[in-house]
Amino acid sequence: MLRTRVITAIVLFAAFFGALFYLPPLGWLLFVTAVASIAAWEWGALMRLSAAGQVSLGVLLAVLCAIVAVLQPGAVGLGAGFDATAWRLGAYFYLPAAVFWLLLVPVWLQRRWPLANPVLALATGMVLLLPVWLALIQLRQAGPLALLAIMAIVWLADIGAYFAGRSLGKHKLAPGISPGKTWEGAIGGAVAVLAYGLLMSSRMPTGLAGNLPLLLLVLMVLTAISILGDLFESLLKRQAGLKDSSSILPGHGGVLDRIDSLTSTLPLVALVWLVTRL
Repeated sequence: MLRTRVITAIVLFAAFFGALFYLPPLGWLLFVTAVASIAAWEWGALMRLSAAGQVSLGVLLAVLCAIVAVLQPGAVGLGAGFDATAWRLGAYFYLPAAVFWLLLVPVWLQRRWPLANPVLALATGMVLLLPVWLALIQLRQAGPLALLAIMAIVWLADIGAYFAGRSLGKHKLAPGISPGKTWEGAIGGAVAVLAYGLLMSSRMPTGLAGNLPLLLLVLMVLTAISILGDLFESLLKRQAGLKDSSSILPGHGGVLDRIDSLTSTLPLVALVWLVTRL
């Protein structure tokens, strides 16, 4: 099992880094669209759709992404370039995502609503996947290293939470949703993110680099949102009777299992980045 996990991780990192640093804008767009479409296919399993329904959902997501790229090429780094249309398009994607994660998901987790209504379940999937799709494309406009540095916030939060939880964890964070998560782990993840943020503070966008209290607040919010993203998918998998979103990644589960925290954090980062850029 460990050997399978390691091999899959190596292949994933090679594919991701190769795409991130070497693909042209159109190639990166196609790569991210393929990942988002697989995630949509997995979302269909959480909705308890048939195999045909899952495939249809993946195709629908790909078609929607293609429509956005054709209608607004400047907003996805194609055509005339990355321009003011990026903010106009981003507002339609990132603002609903911000409302969803900051206001709705905490209540959802508390009340543990099921994905019972297919229309609402479909809408929820789109609010999860389309904003993170656009965020991955738009944040790359700041440079591959910038996107990698942003994603590292989520990865460090997970790593810090894992080691702190393993060594110190005693108080369960959400035992009815994800029994393995603890408050000590969450604090450990926050400490890791804060240390990383302070080390990288000079490279932060204008407005954050010279404002330490605001920088710390933003990092804490991102850490909390990343935990919400993880808990939200855990809740839906538990309700659907699934251990993983799929088995497409041997030893690692599915794409949603790997990007659950990114779906919640990247749209908010992209929203802040666009506000400060345009």
